[in-house]
Amino acid sequence: MESSAPKRAGLVLAALILVAGVANLNLAVANVALPDIGKAFDASQTAVDLIAVGYSLGLAASVLYLGAVGDRYGRKMMLLLGMGLSIPASILAAVAPTAEFLFAARVLGGVAAGMAYPTTLALIAALWSGPQRTRAIALWSALGGGVSALGPLLAGGLLEFADWWSVFIVTAPLAAIALIAAWRLIPAHVNETTEPVDHLGGIMSIAMVGSLVLAINLAPEPGKLTTAIAFGIFAAAMITAFYMRQRRAAVPLYDLDVAARRTFWVAATAGIIVFGSLMGAMFIGQQFVQNVLEYSTLEAGLAILPGAVGMVIVAPRSAKLVESHGSRFTLLLGYAFCLLAFAVMLVLWEEGVGYWSVGLGYLLVGIGVGFAGTPASRSLTGSVPVKRAGMASGTADLQRDLGGAVMQSIFGALLTAGYTKDFTELIGESPQASQVSGQVQEELTKSFSSAAVTAEQYPEYAKQIVGAARTSFLDGGDLAYLAGIAAVLIGAAVVFFLFPRRDAERNLLERYHAEDEAAA
Repeated sequence: MESSAPKRAGLVLAALILVAGVANLNLAVANVALPDIGKAFDASQTAVDLIAVGYSLGLAASVLYLGAVGDRYGRKMMLLLGMGLSIPASILAAVAPTAEFLFAARVLGGVAAGMAYPTTLALIAALWSGPQRTRAIALWSALGGGVSALGPLLAGGLLEFADWWSVFIVTAPLAAIALIAAWRLIPAHVNETTEPVDHLGGIMSIAMVGSLVLAINLAPEPGKLTTAIAFGIFAAAMITAFYMRQRRAAVPLYDLDVAARRTFWVAATAGIIVFGSLMGAMFIGQQFVQNVLEYSTLEAGLAILPGAVGMVIVAPRSAKLVESHGSRFTLLLGYAFCLLAFAVMLVLWEEGVGYWSVGLGYLLVGIGVGFAGTPASRSLTGSVPVKRAGMASGTADLQRDLGGAVMQSIFGALLTAGYTKDFTELIGESPQASQVSGQVQEELTKSFSSAAVTAEQYPEYAKQIVGAARTSFLDGGDLAYLAGIAAVLIGAAVVFFLFPRRDAERNLLERYHAEDEAAA
């Protein structure tokens, strides 16, 4: 297979990885600060979940549309706009006066990343080919993912000396550096299309992803079920409308014929689950180590370090496995490690456990994502013509961000449901149940952070309240880990039965390339 790379390939790839790193860092820094944010705003568990998922929501909802816009009007332009918008978005998040304002600022930051992040992979697909592209994607995946995993460590260190706002403001200067590097090093135009953009389809894609994630997040909130159902119905309607639009559009935003290729849709499904597993594990895990194990913010950031190490070490090696054994084998290997990770969390993550069990869970999920990330992204970019690289990169980002948003939403919903149910039962069994007013019970069952604030108001019962909150959190967490195991098993089955083996995969990719060349 022919292989090529751009001039100054190392510097160009470094600039692209730096941009991706800023997006990934913004995605990850909020998790460590969630308990502090919850206390600062006296937020419900659902509000905390929305703040955590807001960035993923903005990014996931916008990447398909903005990837197509970059293909048409200039990928470098979109990258620079995204990095430029990331700076005020970070500042707005840092000065947020309410939980709702912070959620909106996180969504804006996600949209900014939706401009920049898909462009990084699209440019790799356009500038590199063959085995060199696979290696470039492996480095992009490893270092970008490593930054995401290191985000909690940086945030934890900041929270030792400053309030929650510091985790958001720190990314602003990094975005400015990435903006300058991209402006100086990235080529202006590379194999872009002259076809018009399906703007109506783009608006539909934003609506369907956004409403789906909001429906999942609002479902467990008391009194919000009707709103969640309405969002769910709207999401289903938008998915149907988007499908019909793409079938009829002369130049579709999302080529459904290309998306139907086995190396494309199976890889997309696999990536949604594996990257969602990483984000879900980080989301629940950071709250677990702080709420249950009473780690400081710095200790909580250090706890996830094995995940970053595993990802960075394994991802470059996954490129060699893809070339020697194929994407199917490498994906399944990654799934095996993710399955082991959730099993460790379910069995070992209990009150009073030592650091080794926490680090082991993160290490296993990091290795799993390190192995699976490269073949998932490489299969997507190899299945589409270069002029539609934005579709592949948008889908690759959707893997991470829709997967992260949906898995965090599902994990958060199960955590909330399990926590509320268990704490309500504990209150009912308590000898002091008759003394607990409806308002106090609502505060206790709203979230761990809310229960901790209530415990401070009733010091004579503080020990019992915090103990009950920890027990309830653990029961809710177990539901989330079981959901993670189920998702990984489903994803592994899809890959095992439907993704082609190495030789068949190569033949399919060559055939797709020939068809695209003939069509062009």
